[in-house]
Amino acid sequence: MLVKRLFAQFSTAGLLLGTLFFAFSLTPSLLPRPFVVQGIISGLSLAAGYGIGVLGHALWRYLELPAFSASVRRIVQWVATSLCILLAALFLWRASDWQNGVRALMEMEEAGRVQPLVVGGVALTMFLALLAAGRLFRWAFLLPSRKLRHYVPRRVSTFAGLLLAFVVFWSLVEGVLFSMALRAADGSYQQIDALMEPDFPAPGDPLRAGSAESLLAWEGMGRQGRRFISRGPTAEEVREHAGEPAASPMRVYVGLNAAETLEERAELALEELKRTDAFGRSVLVLITPTGTGWVDEAAMKPLEYLHRGDVASVAAQYSYLPSPLALMSEGAYGAEMARALFEKVYGHWSRLPRGNRPELYLYGLSLGALNSDRSFDLYDIIDDPFRGVLWSGPPYRSETWRSITERRRPGSPAWRPRFRDDSVVRFANQDGGLEQGRNEWGSFRMAFLQYASDPVTFFSPGSFYREPDWMKEPRGPDVSDELRWFPIVTMLQLAADMIAGTSPTGYGHKYAPEHYLDAWVALTEPPGWSDEALARLRERLAAD
Repeated sequence: MLVKRLFAQFSTAGLLLGTLFFAFSLTPSLLPRPFVVQGIISGLSLAAGYGIGVLGHALWRYLELPAFSASVRRIVQWVATSLCILLAALFLWRASDWQNGVRALMEMEEAGRVQPLVVGGVALTMFLALLAAGRLFRWAFLLPSRKLRHYVPRRVSTFAGLLLAFVVFWSLVEGVLFSMALRAADGSYQQIDALMEPDFPAPGDPLRAGSAESLLAWEGMGRQGRRFISRGPTAEEVREHAGEPAASPMRVYVGLNAAETLEERAELALEELKRTDAFGRSVLVLITPTGTGWVDEAAMKPLEYLHRGDVASVAAQYSYLPSPLALMSEGAYGAEMARALFEKVYGHWSRLPRGNRPELYLYGLSLGALNSDRSFDLYDIIDDPFRGVLWSGPPYRSETWRSITERRRPGSPAWRPRFRDDSVVRFANQDGGLEQGRNEWGSFRMAFLQYASDPVTFFSPGSFYREPDWMKEPRGPDVSDELRWFPIVTMLQLAADMIAGTSPTGYGHKYAPEHYLDAWVALTEPPGWSDEALARLRERLAAD
């Protein structure tokens, strides 16, 4: 009697398909997942499958196709109950092995067994919440639709009811809930950005950005800017490893509060570069930071050591929100800031004598790679190109990355493509890839550093309905052989990997300094480094 009453409240077709999606969600994806995150994914998958099952059953009834008799329907319900329990139990039992298999690929310790009660409880809570929202939407659709049937044809009232329900729900989610959450996050991250940490005092060297003589106030740099300036290696540290005279790397950072407009901030950056004689260095790097303004130390230290400190770098903050929130709320602004900085610095650099100016490179990680890509137009620099770019973990929305990957040479995998004759564009991962090509690398070089297990790069909305190319054989060295594509579910798994997945350095979206070292060696070809010296530097960077 209890089962009968329970099934009277739910769609049998929906529960069957929902349980199938729930089971699929427990299979491995790119990164290991905490239990709570797994429960959320499983709940979303259960709700998605249930919704499709309900719609399919409604379509069956709408088309007036044959229906089961009451006795057959009871049998189907009992069989469906048994299948759902058996399928969920089987996949929950296997989930621990799948997760530990991914962890083993990334040299992580095994985690404990998946806790069915935790995963199931979170999944059920998520499913019931979404089911309640779906039934509320149905009520919001049916109420006006039935009222309107007294005045307009049935199909018109149905369409009007659906449209009204969509407008109400969209306004509630996007206009109220999302805006409130974004304002709360904005206030919180703004306070974090303004935090003055005693471990990072203002520099005393007048040639350092943020010093008393600097055009850039230490307080106005923001938390990430102060960290970036303070953490650079000193001339003594570089000289100790290089075994010969070295310079102190020059770092410039313009915080979001340094000036009112992005043009003014770009102008400040240029003037500070001039003041510190950054254009007298051998290498100059334009950095586009991530959404919070963070610059990856693992990327810059190897370059500064390789060129014995004779490196200047400059970054301009455009947000203090995490990259996903910055992408949603300030996506265009990030590209505009990157372009303003590029135009100022490149404009001055291009007017310098060609034999008396630094080699100019662009660098960006994640959202920084996306906005760095948008900062220049190839046609604007074709007469006087800068030296090259290094983009690590480029998001799937990066147009240049996507175009090159889609047009890669036949036979090369999507996770490490080969493009044309390798004379302009090259890709690398943990095993390198920039050092060799069909032809010599040209004077203008584009380098991508990406791991096959990086969900920021390999997430795509298209995985909702088709298998991504990077899942096909041969797979990347850090991607599980047991990973399978499932409609809808795989996209949810990858989205969760992107937002809440965990990985050690050297996998996922955490790029290792030793891999940056290999990339900068191939890209910039620093003189005077033996294999033994590079090996020692690689060990030091990995140990930091």
